[in-house]
Amino acid sequence: MKTKLVTREGFNALKAEHDHLWHEKRPEITKIVSWAASLGDRSENADYTYNKRLLRQIDRRVRYLRKRLNELTIVDYSPQQEGRVFFGAWVEIENEAGDIKRFRIVGPDEIYDRKDYISIDAPMARALLKKAVDDEVVVRTPEGEKHWFVNTITYPTETDSREP
Repeated sequence: MKTKLVTREGFNALKAEHDHLWHEKRPEITKIVSWAASLGDRSENADYTYNKRLLRQIDRRVRYLRKRLNELTIVDYSPQQEGRVFFGAWVEIENEAGDIKRFRIVGPDEIYDRKDYISIDAPMARALLKKAVDDEVVVRTPEGEKHWFVNTITYPTETDSREP
């Protein structure tokens, strides 16, 4: 089961996606489907078939977003989080070989199209929770235990959710 947490930026992005699909994309595709249907034989009408499928995908995504947006809990930054890893933090970690990774811990609905975001449900994120700078983190992976050290922890400001 996916965690029902989301950053304010993530919630706003999901809401914007819903609004774009519902108010712009769906009406546009509906017009194309209506036009293609008016041409007659739908069985061999590629415009009709393709756009009807696209309309179903849009409707499926809109239904999912409506349901998901209602059940998500927005987590805003709190000064009490400072110095420790919590939801919404940008974290830089390093292993003994000197490999460095930097990412933000966010809700599972926010990680798509972002290589620098990881889900709060990921083993790495779970292992990092409540850790402080210089703490050692042991992450259990299919290849065995991996050891990392926390280098930095930062939280985005309200006006800038991008990487600091």
